[in-house]
Amino acid sequence: MGIESYKNIIRECESPRQMERRILARITGALIQYAEEYDGAADAEDRLGILYNGLGESLVENQLFWRILKNDVASKGNSLDTKLKGSLISIALWVERETNSVMGGTEGVQDLIAVNQNIIAGLAGTGAAQRG
Repeated sequence: MGIESYKNIIRECESPRQMERRILARITGALIQYAEEYDGAADAEDRLGILYNGLGESLVENQLFWRILKNDVASKGNSLDTKLKGSLISIALWVERETNSVMGGTEGVQDLIAVNQNIIAGLAGTGAAQRG
């Protein structure tokens, strides 16, 4: 069975929520690989080297995920609760600003990871809103 067959099976078996969770978990894992080194770097020059050596690509992918989510949530046909839509759009805008800051050499990868992990937990049904 080829890779395309596996992709088709995944599309047929996973809900959109499960797919979003899987994609965001993969992206977050990539960010985690660089976070400690990046946020602990001595100066902006060292951080820029880490960005160039892989973190930048992961940040762009994270930003793309949030941009797509923001556009989907803002679309006319989206049936999410208005308050939830507003919260997700607000988070997406924050991710965009924070990513731009990190790309400029400022600390903040751990903050992006924390937001992603909270969303992953919510998509899995294990977030704070689900517990109480």
